[in-house]
Amino acid sequence: MATTGMTADRGGWPWLSARTRILLWLMVAMAAALGSVALAVRAILVTEIEADGRQLLEQESREFERFAEQGTDPATGRPFTDADRLLYTHLSRQYADHDEVLLGVQADGTVLHQDRQGPYNLASDAAVMARILKAPGPTGRTSSPAGEIRWAKVRAEPRGGGRPATFVIAYFIDRDFAEVTRTMQVMGTVSGVALLGGAGIAWVVSGRILAPVRLVRRTAAEITEQDLARRIPVHRRDDVGELAATFNAMLDRLDQAFSTQRRFLDDAGHELRTPITIVRGHLEVMGDDPQEREETLRLVTDELDRMSRIVEDLLLLAKAERPDFVEVQQIPLMELTSDIYAKVRALGDREWVLDGIGEAEVRVDPQRVTQAVVQLAHNAVQHTEPGGRILVGSAVDDGRVRLWVADSGPGVHPDDAERIFQRFAHGSAAFAHGGAARQPRKGPGAGLGLAIVTAIASGHGGTVRLDSAPGRGARFELDLPRAGRERQGAHE
Repeated sequence: MATTGMTADRGGWPWLSARTRILLWLMVAMAAALGSVALAVRAILVTEIEADGRQLLEQESREFERFAEQGTDPATGRPFTDADRLLYTHLSRQYADHDEVLLGVQADGTVLHQDRQGPYNLASDAAVMARILKAPGPTGRTSSPAGEIRWAKVRAEPRGGGRPATFVIAYFIDRDFAEVTRTMQVMGTVSGVALLGGAGIAWVVSGRILAPVRLVRRTAAEITEQDLARRIPVHRRDDVGELAATFNAMLDRLDQAFSTQRRFLDDAGHELRTPITIVRGHLEVMGDDPQEREETLRLVTDELDRMSRIVEDLLLLAKAERPDFVEVQQIPLMELTSDIYAKVRALGDREWVLDGIGEAEVRVDPQRVTQAVVQLAHNAVQHTEPGGRILVGSAVDDGRVRLWVADSGPGVHPDDAERIFQRFAHGSAAFAHGGAARQPRKGPGAGLGLAIVTAIASGHGGTVRLDSAPGRGARFELDLPRAGRERQGAHE
């Protein structure tokens, strides 16, 4: 009981109605979409802030470097030869932004600054200044009581050989990040309102959409295994109408499947019951005579082998419903045909003729195709006498691959042309050699061989064709697409 409960829990909240689950999934999807948009917007804003900060620092650094190279001392009218004078003159001509601080650090450690101190008096904070000046790189970031700082520094080398100085640009970025936070709060509020509004609309719409589905469910609940003939009336052409039509089609398939299953079980039971009865009967009457025991064992072994072949054929036909029954690959048709011809020649003492051979690359399952053609050749051997003629060949035309087996046997009666491809079916007009007696001859198989050939052809997206008439032999031909087909599932 505990195992059953755990299995039910994995069904996805079975105690919730479909309407509620639709609403929950929609809210999750909307929340994920809104959250993704919010994260993307925040990432874009943060990226822009970082880019603006770098651009500001680079611009101020380039302006100072250009002034140091091209500027002149207003007192002398000549290029600067003193770094301290250079810093003082440049600072006096610059106007810093609200979150920007420009400083000049002389060689003796004196800090030159503008009258406005910006968001924080950085010049008086020796610890922060020490971290900036001792940093190995020309740019970086550090913390301060006023928030995080993006900084850059440029070393000023005097032309007159004096002591060097340092120009420092500091940008306080927290106010920009605070704007991002306020923007995200507004987006969160708007998203919450949109989420609640969308949930209300989804609740109403899902109720109206599911109303016809509930009607279909009630009607379907009245249909039982014993009453598969009932169908759901279809009065709509929308998705719900398509659902009802699809459900009706499924009932058609189920009805056919139940009928096929019953017929299959009856046929299989009949085919397996006979050898079991034979084996049991001979074992019950088996005496102590060694020759009798040997004969009985031989007969029992033969019947068991026949049962084994029936079971193997049934398993193969069951596997034909699986998506991996046919696994196509690129292969030369000439090589495939030659291999098949070499194999079938060992099936019996017949006049084997290679009737034709296709010369092209084809996409088929070589093992399954070989199995099908060998089965057709085996049938031809069963319905011809020693020395009879059997033709095997292949060809490619119009994008199709054809492989055939033709024999000189008694042929197939037109009434049996379709029935022999069914499971457990035997032709009633496989006539004895000569045709004079016109007595039907049933092969030793269970009637599954041509059903297997049909399953292999269907797995490739092709067909099996029969050209025959009593007295002039039979020609079975596999007609397959040259490009092959990957089966996607048993329903195809």
